[in-house]
Amino acid sequence: MNFEERTIEETSIYKGNITEYVVKTVELPDGRRVTREIVLHDDASAVIAFVDGKLLCVEQFRKPLERTSIEIPAGLIDKGETPLEAAQRELEEETAYQAKNWSEVTSFYNTPGFCNEKLTIFEASELVAVDNPLAQDEDENLRVMTLTFEEAWELMESGRICDSKTVFALFYWKMKQLEKKGDV
Repeated sequence: MNFEERTIEETSIYKGNITEYVVKTVELPDGRRVTREIVLHDDASAVIAFVDGKLLCVEQFRKPLERTSIEIPAGLIDKGETPLEAAQRELEEETAYQAKNWSEVTSFYNTPGFCNEKLTIFEASELVAVDNPLAQDEDENLRVMTLTFEEAWELMESGRICDSKTVFALFYWKMKQLEKKGDV
């Protein structure tokens, strides 16, 4: 079955620093024409890291939610950076840690129905505190925290952990625990 949509017309509505809003008129395989509202967004990287067996997180205010959110370290991939380089930079900027070992866990699109942002998640291990870390972005105000699995799970259930990358990190952590026990 053919699912491809052919773009007939494209209009950029707004172009900001990290997003562009585009309206596309597309033709469906059956010939009907419909409108698609699309957010073009820079890609990002995130880091699953542990300090003394606890998940390394940051708490920050998220204006779209009008509240704080507890999340794994993450950020946009700068021009010329690889996803790994962005993850390494973000870990140091946000938490003042560097890691000796890195492995890519997965990458995915958070909301492919209207946005093209791709998130790549890495696991970092053998963390080392940095005396003079990279400076945080000027618009960031973060609190670094470490959470046991039980604490993190409770925060997810209460809604304080509410973003997809951190929820993914908790399920990833749970799978790793089950693998160690031989339950998977």
